[in-house]
Amino acid sequence: MASELEQLCCHVNEKIGNIRKTLSLRNLGQEPTLKNVLNKIGGEIFAVNELLNKLELEIQYQEQTNSSLKELCASLEEDYKDVEHLKENIPCHLPQVTVTQNLYMKSRLTYCQINDVIKEINKAVISKYKILHQPKASMNSVTRNLYHRFINEETKDTKGHYFIVEADIKEFTALKVDKRFHVIMNILRHCRRLSEVRGGGLTRYVIT
Repeated sequence: MASELEQLCCHVNEKIGNIRKTLSLRNLGQEPTLKNVLNKIGGEIFAVNELLNKLELEIQYQEQTNSSLKELCASLEEDYKDVEHLKENIPCHLPQVTVTQNLYMKSRLTYCQINDVIKEINKAVISKYKILHQPKASMNSVTRNLYHRFINEETKDTKGHYFIVEADIKEFTALKVDKRFHVIMNILRHCRRLSEVRGGGLTRYVIT
């Protein structure tokens, strides 16, 4: 790409040189025999203008590409940090404590069922924060709408924490937000794996 730009610059310089030479004849422009020369000058000026426009567009494209690559690298680094954080903070299984054992017997839930929900919550959190760290220039209209919803749902109490709402569960997982789902979320809250932040008609499930 650099060699192509150098060739383009040399071509532009050559055209400018030709224009300078022919402009020395501008005072003789009234002579019919030199009209062809003046027409040639006009053509050269037009050609140089077109080349300069192409050069400007190419430079802008290279600058935008470079900026997008930097944003992508930064986004990938943030995604990696998010995944590492989630691995450390979302359990693969629930601790065997008395309070949860009593809740299992009442709701007839198994460890396997609860762990499956935890995995889906993990999927929803990762999908949500991947969008939040995605370069805006690369978003389509659907992703951009999700991004704005995520931002609007944040509060001072969720600042610095990962959280999801029921809409995220429906968006990114196959879970049904039914009575059993809410029972499992209560179990996780009692186990202090989640906390709830309410407001604006939403329940925000904060990863703790």
